[in-house]
Order: sequence, then C-alpha cells, then structure tokens
Amino acid sequence: MRKYRTENLRDVIIMSQSGAGKTSLGEAFLFNAKATSRLGKVLDGNSVLDFEPEEVKRQSSIFSALHTFKWKNYGVVMLDTPGDNNFTSEAILGLKSADNALFVIDAIDSIKPYSENLWKLAGEEGVTRTCFINKMDRERANFDQVLQDITEVFEMKPLPLVLPIGAEESFAGVVDVLKKKAFLFEKDGSGAFKEAPVPADMEDQLEEVYGKVIEDLAEVDDALMEKYLEGGELSQAELDSALSAGLARGLFLPVFCGSALLNMGVQPLLDFMVSSFISPDRRAIPALKNSKGETKEYKPSEDQPFCGYVFKTMSDPYTGTMSIVRCLSGTLSPDSSAYNARSEIKERIGSLIMLEGKAQKPLELVGPGDIFAVAKLKETKTGDTLLSESIPFTLPSPVFPEPIMNMAVSPKTKADVEKIMPAFQKIMDEDPVLKVFRDEQTGEFILSGLGQLHIEIAVDRLKRRYGVEVDLKTPKVPYKETITASAEVQGKHKKQTGGHGQFGDCWLRIEPLERGAGFEFVNAIVGGVIPRQYIPAIEKGVIESMQTGPLTGNPVVDIKVTVYFGSYHEVDSSEMAFKIAGSLAFKKAMEQCRPILLEPIMNIAVTVPEECMGDVMGDLNSRRAKIEGMNARGKYQELKAQIPLAEVLTYAASLTSITSGRGTFTLSFSHLDPVPYNLQDKIIEEARAARDGK
Repeated sequence: MRKYRTENLRDVIIMSQSGAGKTSLGEAFLFNAKATSRLGKVLDGNSVLDFEPEEVKRQSSIFSALHTFKWKNYGVVMLDTPGDNNFTSEAILGLKSADNALFVIDAIDSIKPYSENLWKLAGEEGVTRTCFINKMDRERANFDQVLQDITEVFEMKPLPLVLPIGAEESFAGVVDVLKKKAFLFEKDGSGAFKEAPVPADMEDQLEEVYGKVIEDLAEVDDALMEKYLEGGELSQAELDSALSAGLARGLFLPVFCGSALLNMGVQPLLDFMVSSFISPDRRAIPALKNSKGETKEYKPSEDQPFCGYVFKTMSDPYTGTMSIVRCLSGTLSPDSSAYNARSEIKERIGSLIMLEGKAQKPLELVGPGDIFAVAKLKETKTGDTLLSESIPFTLPSPVFPEPIMNMAVSPKTKADVEKIMPAFQKIMDEDPVLKVFRDEQTGEFILSGLGQLHIEIAVDRLKRRYGVEVDLKTPKVPYKETITASAEVQGKHKKQTGGHGQFGDCWLRIEPLERGAGFEFVNAIVGGVIPRQYIPAIEKGVIESMQTGPLTGNPVVDIKVTVYFGSYHEVDSSEMAFKIAGSLAFKKAMEQCRPILLEPIMNIAVTVPEECMGDVMGDLNSRRAKIEGMNARGKYQELKAQIPLAEVLTYAASLTSITSGRGTFTLSFSHLDPVPYNLQDKIIEEARAARDGK
C-alpha cells in the first residue's frame, strides 16, 4: 500500500542562490512537521539535508537532498538543491522531478544573480513558482524592496499573502492578508506562535494590500471578476480555488516571509503548500519518443503502465550505485522489473527506498508523484526512462550547460594511475556535466566542469570515496607548428655494419599549404631512381617526424611534401632505411622553412546583463579577443568574438567576478592562427625549459 495517495502528494523543489537560507527553510519544514526532533542548522554542522562531508566542511549545499514529511495529512516530497552555478545540473534534474518550485529570497540582498537563472529554468520546465522572503529578522531586511525587485527582475506580479510585523530586531511575526489575522512567533526556534489582533499601525497597510490581492485573485476567473465588480464578497473557498488556479497558470507569484533560522513565519507557508501547490495528477507528463520520432503518452494515474524518470545517480564504493527515480505514472513494487528504454535492457528491481537525508526507509509500493531510490541497476544512468512495457520510448533528455573550465589532472602515485578512470566514471555518472578525457596531443587527463569549485569538489570526492589522489594544474595549450617558406633538402641514411648495410637516399621539397589544409604527400619520382615500394616508407618517416616540431615539440600541420629524387642500393636499401632518410630530410628542411607557432582560436559567445557589457568587452580585449558582434536577448546582451584558447583557460572565474555570476559563455573551436612573435618566443623558451628539465 502506498504511503500517500497521488492527490495528497506535493513534490517541491527549493531553489535560491547560496546564502539565502533555503536549506535552513527545509530544516524548519522538517522540524515543524516533527520529521526531525531538533531544528538542524547548517553552521552547526547538524543539518539533515547538508550531510555530505564536503557540504559540512564548506557549510553550503553541493548536492541535492531529498526528504519526505507529513503536514496535515498531506505528504510533501522536498528536494533541497545547491545554490551555486557550479552545480546547475542538480537544479536542472531536480526540476524534472518536481511540480512546484519554492524560491527563497534574501530580505537583505534581495534577488541574487543566480536566482535569475534558476527562475528561467523553472519557467521553462513549467512548474509552479512561489516565494519565501527570508531573514526578516536581520539588519537591513527590506520586504517592500524585494517585492519591487520581483516585479522588475522576475517580471511577474507579486502576490503578498502575508505581511511582516516589524523588521530586523523588531520582527515579531506575520499578518495573514486574506484571513486578516496576526500571528506572533517565539524567537527560540520552536515555531510556537499565538494568534493576535492585527497591530493598529498596520491596519491601513493591510486593507490596501488586501484590496489588491482580492482584485488579482478575481482576475483569475471571469465569474469571480463579475461577482467582484458587482460588489459581492468572495468566499474563502472561491479565494482558495483562485489561488490554486492562478498559481498553476503562473498569473502571479505568491509571497510569504519570515525567518527560517528562527523558525518564524514558516507554518503559513506550509499550509499554503498543501492547500494550493499542484499535486502530481494535475501535471501532464511530456510525450515519450522513439528513434523514429513516434510518440507515446501516459497520464499521471495509477491505472496507467509504469513510467519513471531517473533524475539522479549516487555512487558509493561500499553500497554501489543508487538510482533516484520520480514515478510519473503507474505503480511499481519491490522485487519486480523495469525496462530501460535507452539501453533496451530489463533491469531487476530489488527494494524500493525512500530517502530522508542520508537515512533510508523501505517502501511497499510507489505511484505517481513518489520519488524513490533503487540500488544496483546495472545499465541505468541519470536521465534514463524506466517503463513496465518493453518499448524503446524515452522522455525528453535534459539540456545541460557545456563545461567551460578545464584543468589537467595527474595521479599522485602509480597506484592512482590504474584507479583514476574507473573512479572518474563513477563521478561522471553522478554529475552529467563533468567530463574527463585524455588529450591525445598533450597526453594529459583533462577534467572539465562549470568552474573552479565544481572541479575541486569532484577531486575531493575522488579522494574521499575512491582513495584516488590527483594534482590539478592549468592544462597545456595544444599548439601546432607550420612553415612559412619552402626548401629542397636531401635525406641520406647510410650505414655499413658488416654483411647487409643500410642505405636510403631521398630529396624532398617542403612547401607551406593554406591554413587548415593539413598534410599532402606527393610522389614525383620518375625513372625509378627510388623503387615504388620504398615511397610509403619515406612518407611514414615524414609523418612520424611531423609529430614533434622543432620549436616546441608540437605537431606540424599544413605542409606539402614532394619526394622528387633520390637513389638506392640493390642490396642495402630497405623500407627502414628510406623511412629514416625521409625523417632526416624533413627535420633538415624544417630548419630552413622558417617555422612558426600556431594557436587554437575559439568562437566564444558571452551572455551578460546589459550593465556589465563595458567591463566584459574590456576584459575580452585584454585577452586578444576580436569582437564580431552583439545581439540583444531581453535584458541581456550576447557578445560574439574569436579568442585564443590560451586566453580563456581561466576566463570562467573572471566572468563570474565581473558579472556576479550572471554571465555565461560557450566555446567552440574555430581555426588555427599564428601566435604573435612577442608571445611565440616566450612559449618556445618555456617548452625548451620543460624539455631540459625532464
């Protein structure tokens, strides 16, 4: 039997930028619902939701945390997400599992930049949105300013359902706008409160806000508006219905306020969540598609076939892999099976687990809206679709931001070398944005992420969970070398050691090609001065030598090599001898062909708020970027440019600093360009010093 029926479930994701207090609000929910026996605090290290060692150490959410609690006979499945843009994937995947988003806004700093990004993501996903203005007890708390910012930044009408009684040290509680009642809270974190008359100095303010709220609610429905205009009084049932309908349609943003840390003003929000947040059966399931583009639809009902979405994967060296699943339709019981529509493999389902922070409880049955965990699914990854029917139809895949920061990782010991890739694979299964690959040219392992913190946390987890230690450093730039002049040279290899000797003699003409042309080899031998069977060996010798250019040891590109003359010995000539001759000729020619260094040039698209454009352009110009154009995107500007790869290795941190985290950028390879001579000499010097130091 299910713990909660679908219509009595509320799936909620708590979102905000770091520092706004969303985890503290989640802890207050749990304490008020008696799901925990004490009010957990992030700064004290006893938070139920921030339990990973990295989170306790940094006193900030890094991973999403789940908990289910009961409030007035309703089940609330709560997902607390990180508030740092390094961990955006947690928010993107979390939105796939929730129906309602609760935004926590700091009453002092108001709407922070990353909250704007989260707001857009929630809007694109189609979840309902509600707001809690936190820290009303702190110095400089300003409720009215946040309401104004909601209108300007979120571009949505705020609907204040409570008003703060006092602010800063004098904050005492909230007034329920629709019920016209005051609730005074204790400041000891107990959540205890008492009902009281509305303070006399707030009566005029309450009447003004009440009139606006009633008008906004009446606009939700034509019949209500007609009744309102005729002077009729709207009943509590009509107001509740309008609240729920307007919330679902995104007509306004319900606003609550309080202090999560002191557990003040939290209960009115909880009441609203169970009365007005939409239940899983009121949200349509996206159409599933197969490889042919055919679609299949399910309804969020228990009598439908089972459909589940894997929105998170957790790996542990002791317990193995755990898949976190949101049930969208149908039911699933323990000791059954489910079909993975991506891998087209039937997975065995063992126990069904309900997660409560790091605690686990068994479930007898799950249905629409339930979020549960399954251990040790062999072929299932984050983003997969699980079905009861054996059909290859999958839910839409999430779109993740591309990694923008690369760091080279090197194992500290020989033992770490063997363990590094399997361990990194486990980390990447948990975080789909992280990428690890080996750069074929430089030979380095490259770890790509959304920022410095993203990469550092991955390395911390690598050490803690799998015992693999690595060093981080800025990756090498994969320069190339080419030539700017032509030359004709002889390569002659002659060696007599008794018995058969070695003899190979060839003349090569080396010429530059246009940028991006690659390598061209031409056989211009006439009269059989070099037998045909030795020509491929000469080409092989040239190609092998091209891998190590004379300037920095990087590969040589964009050249044409013509073998046009030579000689051979009937007994001593061999493929090996002509391969060596070809290599010698190429190396000699490179000294005469005025080699230069080429660097990768990247296409960069930077999206920033309008007010940051000047600083961003100045920073890009200092990095040798060539600005190509700008496009307006609402209140943001998209700037397109070409920039050397060497100049963007540390750009992520710089852009975050300039834009306070509101800027984003994407990179793609464009072409190779000559390195300026003043920089080329320095790069060559550094490369030679590195070689000599080995």
